[in-house]
Amino acid sequence: MNPKVADAFALMIVATGGPPPFAGLPVTPTDLAEAHRQAERVGKAAAVLKALSPEGGAYLSEVDFLREDWRKASWGANYAWLKAIKNRYDPEGFFFVHHGVGSEDWSPDGFTPVRS
Repeated sequence: MNPKVADAFALMIVATGGPPPFAGLPVTPTDLAEAHRQAERVGKAAAVLKALSPEGGAYLSEVDFLREDWRKASWGANYAWLKAIKNRYDPEGFFFVHHGVGSEDWSPDGFTPVRS
């Protein structure tokens, strides 16, 4: 976790809503155009927060799925140390999660190694 999160004054979550797809509830078809509009709105709101706190961290499970600086946001100064540990104990990358330590070594879908 980014050490800055532990010292944070506040936690801001920016999200959109929609019908929950739980068993027994009606599920509406996915509207991709609306999903893209909502993602753009979330991105704009997140950009405002980042402008207000450019060095702020992100709580690991709450980082923006599309955030480009996810290593810095999620892990801060700890990333290089954690990556070295990951490389030592999981050199094949068996444990993979989007925006997790070492995930840059894999394609976005997690199926193909992109290491050189």
